[in-house]
Amino acid sequence: MLLLEVRNLSAAYPDGVEVLHNINLCVPQGEMVTLIGANGAGKSTTLRAIMGAMRARGSVLLEGRDISGIATPEIARMGVSMVPEGRGVFPGLSVYDNLRVATTPWAGRGQKLDDDLDRVFGLFPILAERRNQLGWALSGGQQQMLAIGRAIMARPKLMLLDEPSLGLAPNLVEEVFEKLKSINEQGVSILLVEQNAFMALEYSSLAYVIERGVVSPQRESSALLHDDGIRDAYLGG
Repeated sequence: MLLLEVRNLSAAYPDGVEVLHNINLCVPQGEMVTLIGANGAGKSTTLRAIMGAMRARGSVLLEGRDISGIATPEIARMGVSMVPEGRGVFPGLSVYDNLRVATTPWAGRGQKLDDDLDRVFGLFPILAERRNQLGWALSGGQQQMLAIGRAIMARPKLMLLDEPSLGLAPNLVEEVFEKLKSINEQGVSILLVEQNAFMALEYSSLAYVIERGVVSPQRESSALLHDDGIRDAYLGG
């Protein structure tokens, strides 16, 4: 079953320069899918267009429903959450309040936070220890954990992640990917944009390559890892 399907999606910057050219991709239910490509290829724009954060032509279907043109908050209420590049942590809020903000899609239904907090703190124990600290006081790695935890608090069916390893020390990169693997195994589908192509392909099941706003057909991640052209272009040979 396809959870997300993108059909013939095109998008342009405000100055009219087109950055996405009729791209097609999908995320099957329960899978982790990665989109790799060079800087400026259109990876982040793809996520923003899916999330309704920029105008685009074409169709974006969530569980078969066309969500094209729907506002970002409504898409979040439908079960899509995004971890933006740069983490987007609210520096003036505590760790706890950063997490609580993300419950907006469902908190008005009288449901409690406890189970969701336990889930996040189980994945990232350091956040439990620092729940009363301000977001700006966390290290870069801890802020990334907080950004991912905040996305989990929205109870998503699908998580979109934009460069989650950016700026992290190598030992933290593997830890973040292990957490993403755990989240995926708990039933959350993931679409991952990542410049660390090796790690992204190691942990995902399916992958696409985007070059100059054009997306290649879907392939198994393991096949791309052993593709000489991909290795030369994105994996350091």
